[in-house]
Amino acid sequence: MTSAAPRDPGPGSRAVRKRATYHHGDLRRALLEASLELARQGGPDAVVLREATRRVGVSANAAYRHFADRDALLASVASRAQARAADVIAEAIAAVPDRDDRRTVARERFRAVGQGYLRFALTEPGLFRTAFGVPTDLSRATSPEAAGQGGRTPFQLLSDRLDAMVEAGAMSADRRPGAELLAWSAVHGLAMLALDGPLRGMSSAAIQRIVPRLVQMVDLGLGVIEAPARGR
Repeated sequence: MTSAAPRDPGPGSRAVRKRATYHHGDLRRALLEASLELARQGGPDAVVLREATRRVGVSANAAYRHFADRDALLASVASRAQARAADVIAEAIAAVPDRDDRRTVARERFRAVGQGYLRFALTEPGLFRTAFGVPTDLSRATSPEAAGQGGRTPFQLLSDRLDAMVEAGAMSADRRPGAELLAWSAVHGLAMLALDGPLRGMSSAAIQRIVPRLVQMVDLGLGVIEAPARGR
């Protein structure tokens, strides 16, 4: 007895199967999540549109409806990575308890920003390089897309803590302008030395021992009141 040939389900069924691979409640979000994982594993160079679409199960053409090109995807991934950093920083700030001494609290929460930033760099190096190593300008640092769950970006969290330092009397108002850039440069410098520079051979524990001293140095450098000149 000759067996019947498999029945062709027809072009309509094939179209249904094809459309099923495109079925995502939010394709843009799915592509970003896949790309964030690529960034986590290999930094910004690993964020490739074709690989992201492969992981999500769609064609490259479908991705172009949401991102004009790879640079557009990478820019959004960098913002999302900054949002992840903001959550780590916010957690470090929240861990500082309230006290009666407002100056001490303000200083400790300011230092927590640097500690959270460096914690993110050391525990999520791929995301850190993507968040803060992709060429851009300060517009991303205040973009809503770069905000964490609390609605603030890493740069805004730093600004908030500096404002609180002034309000509490821990830093003079005349030292406030531009202080974000000074503090950010210091902690970012240590992060890059530890990840990609001469300090990359040091253990994580050794780097962690440096962190409190670095943020203390930044704090005192910004907040110290200049001593009067001799003879006065």
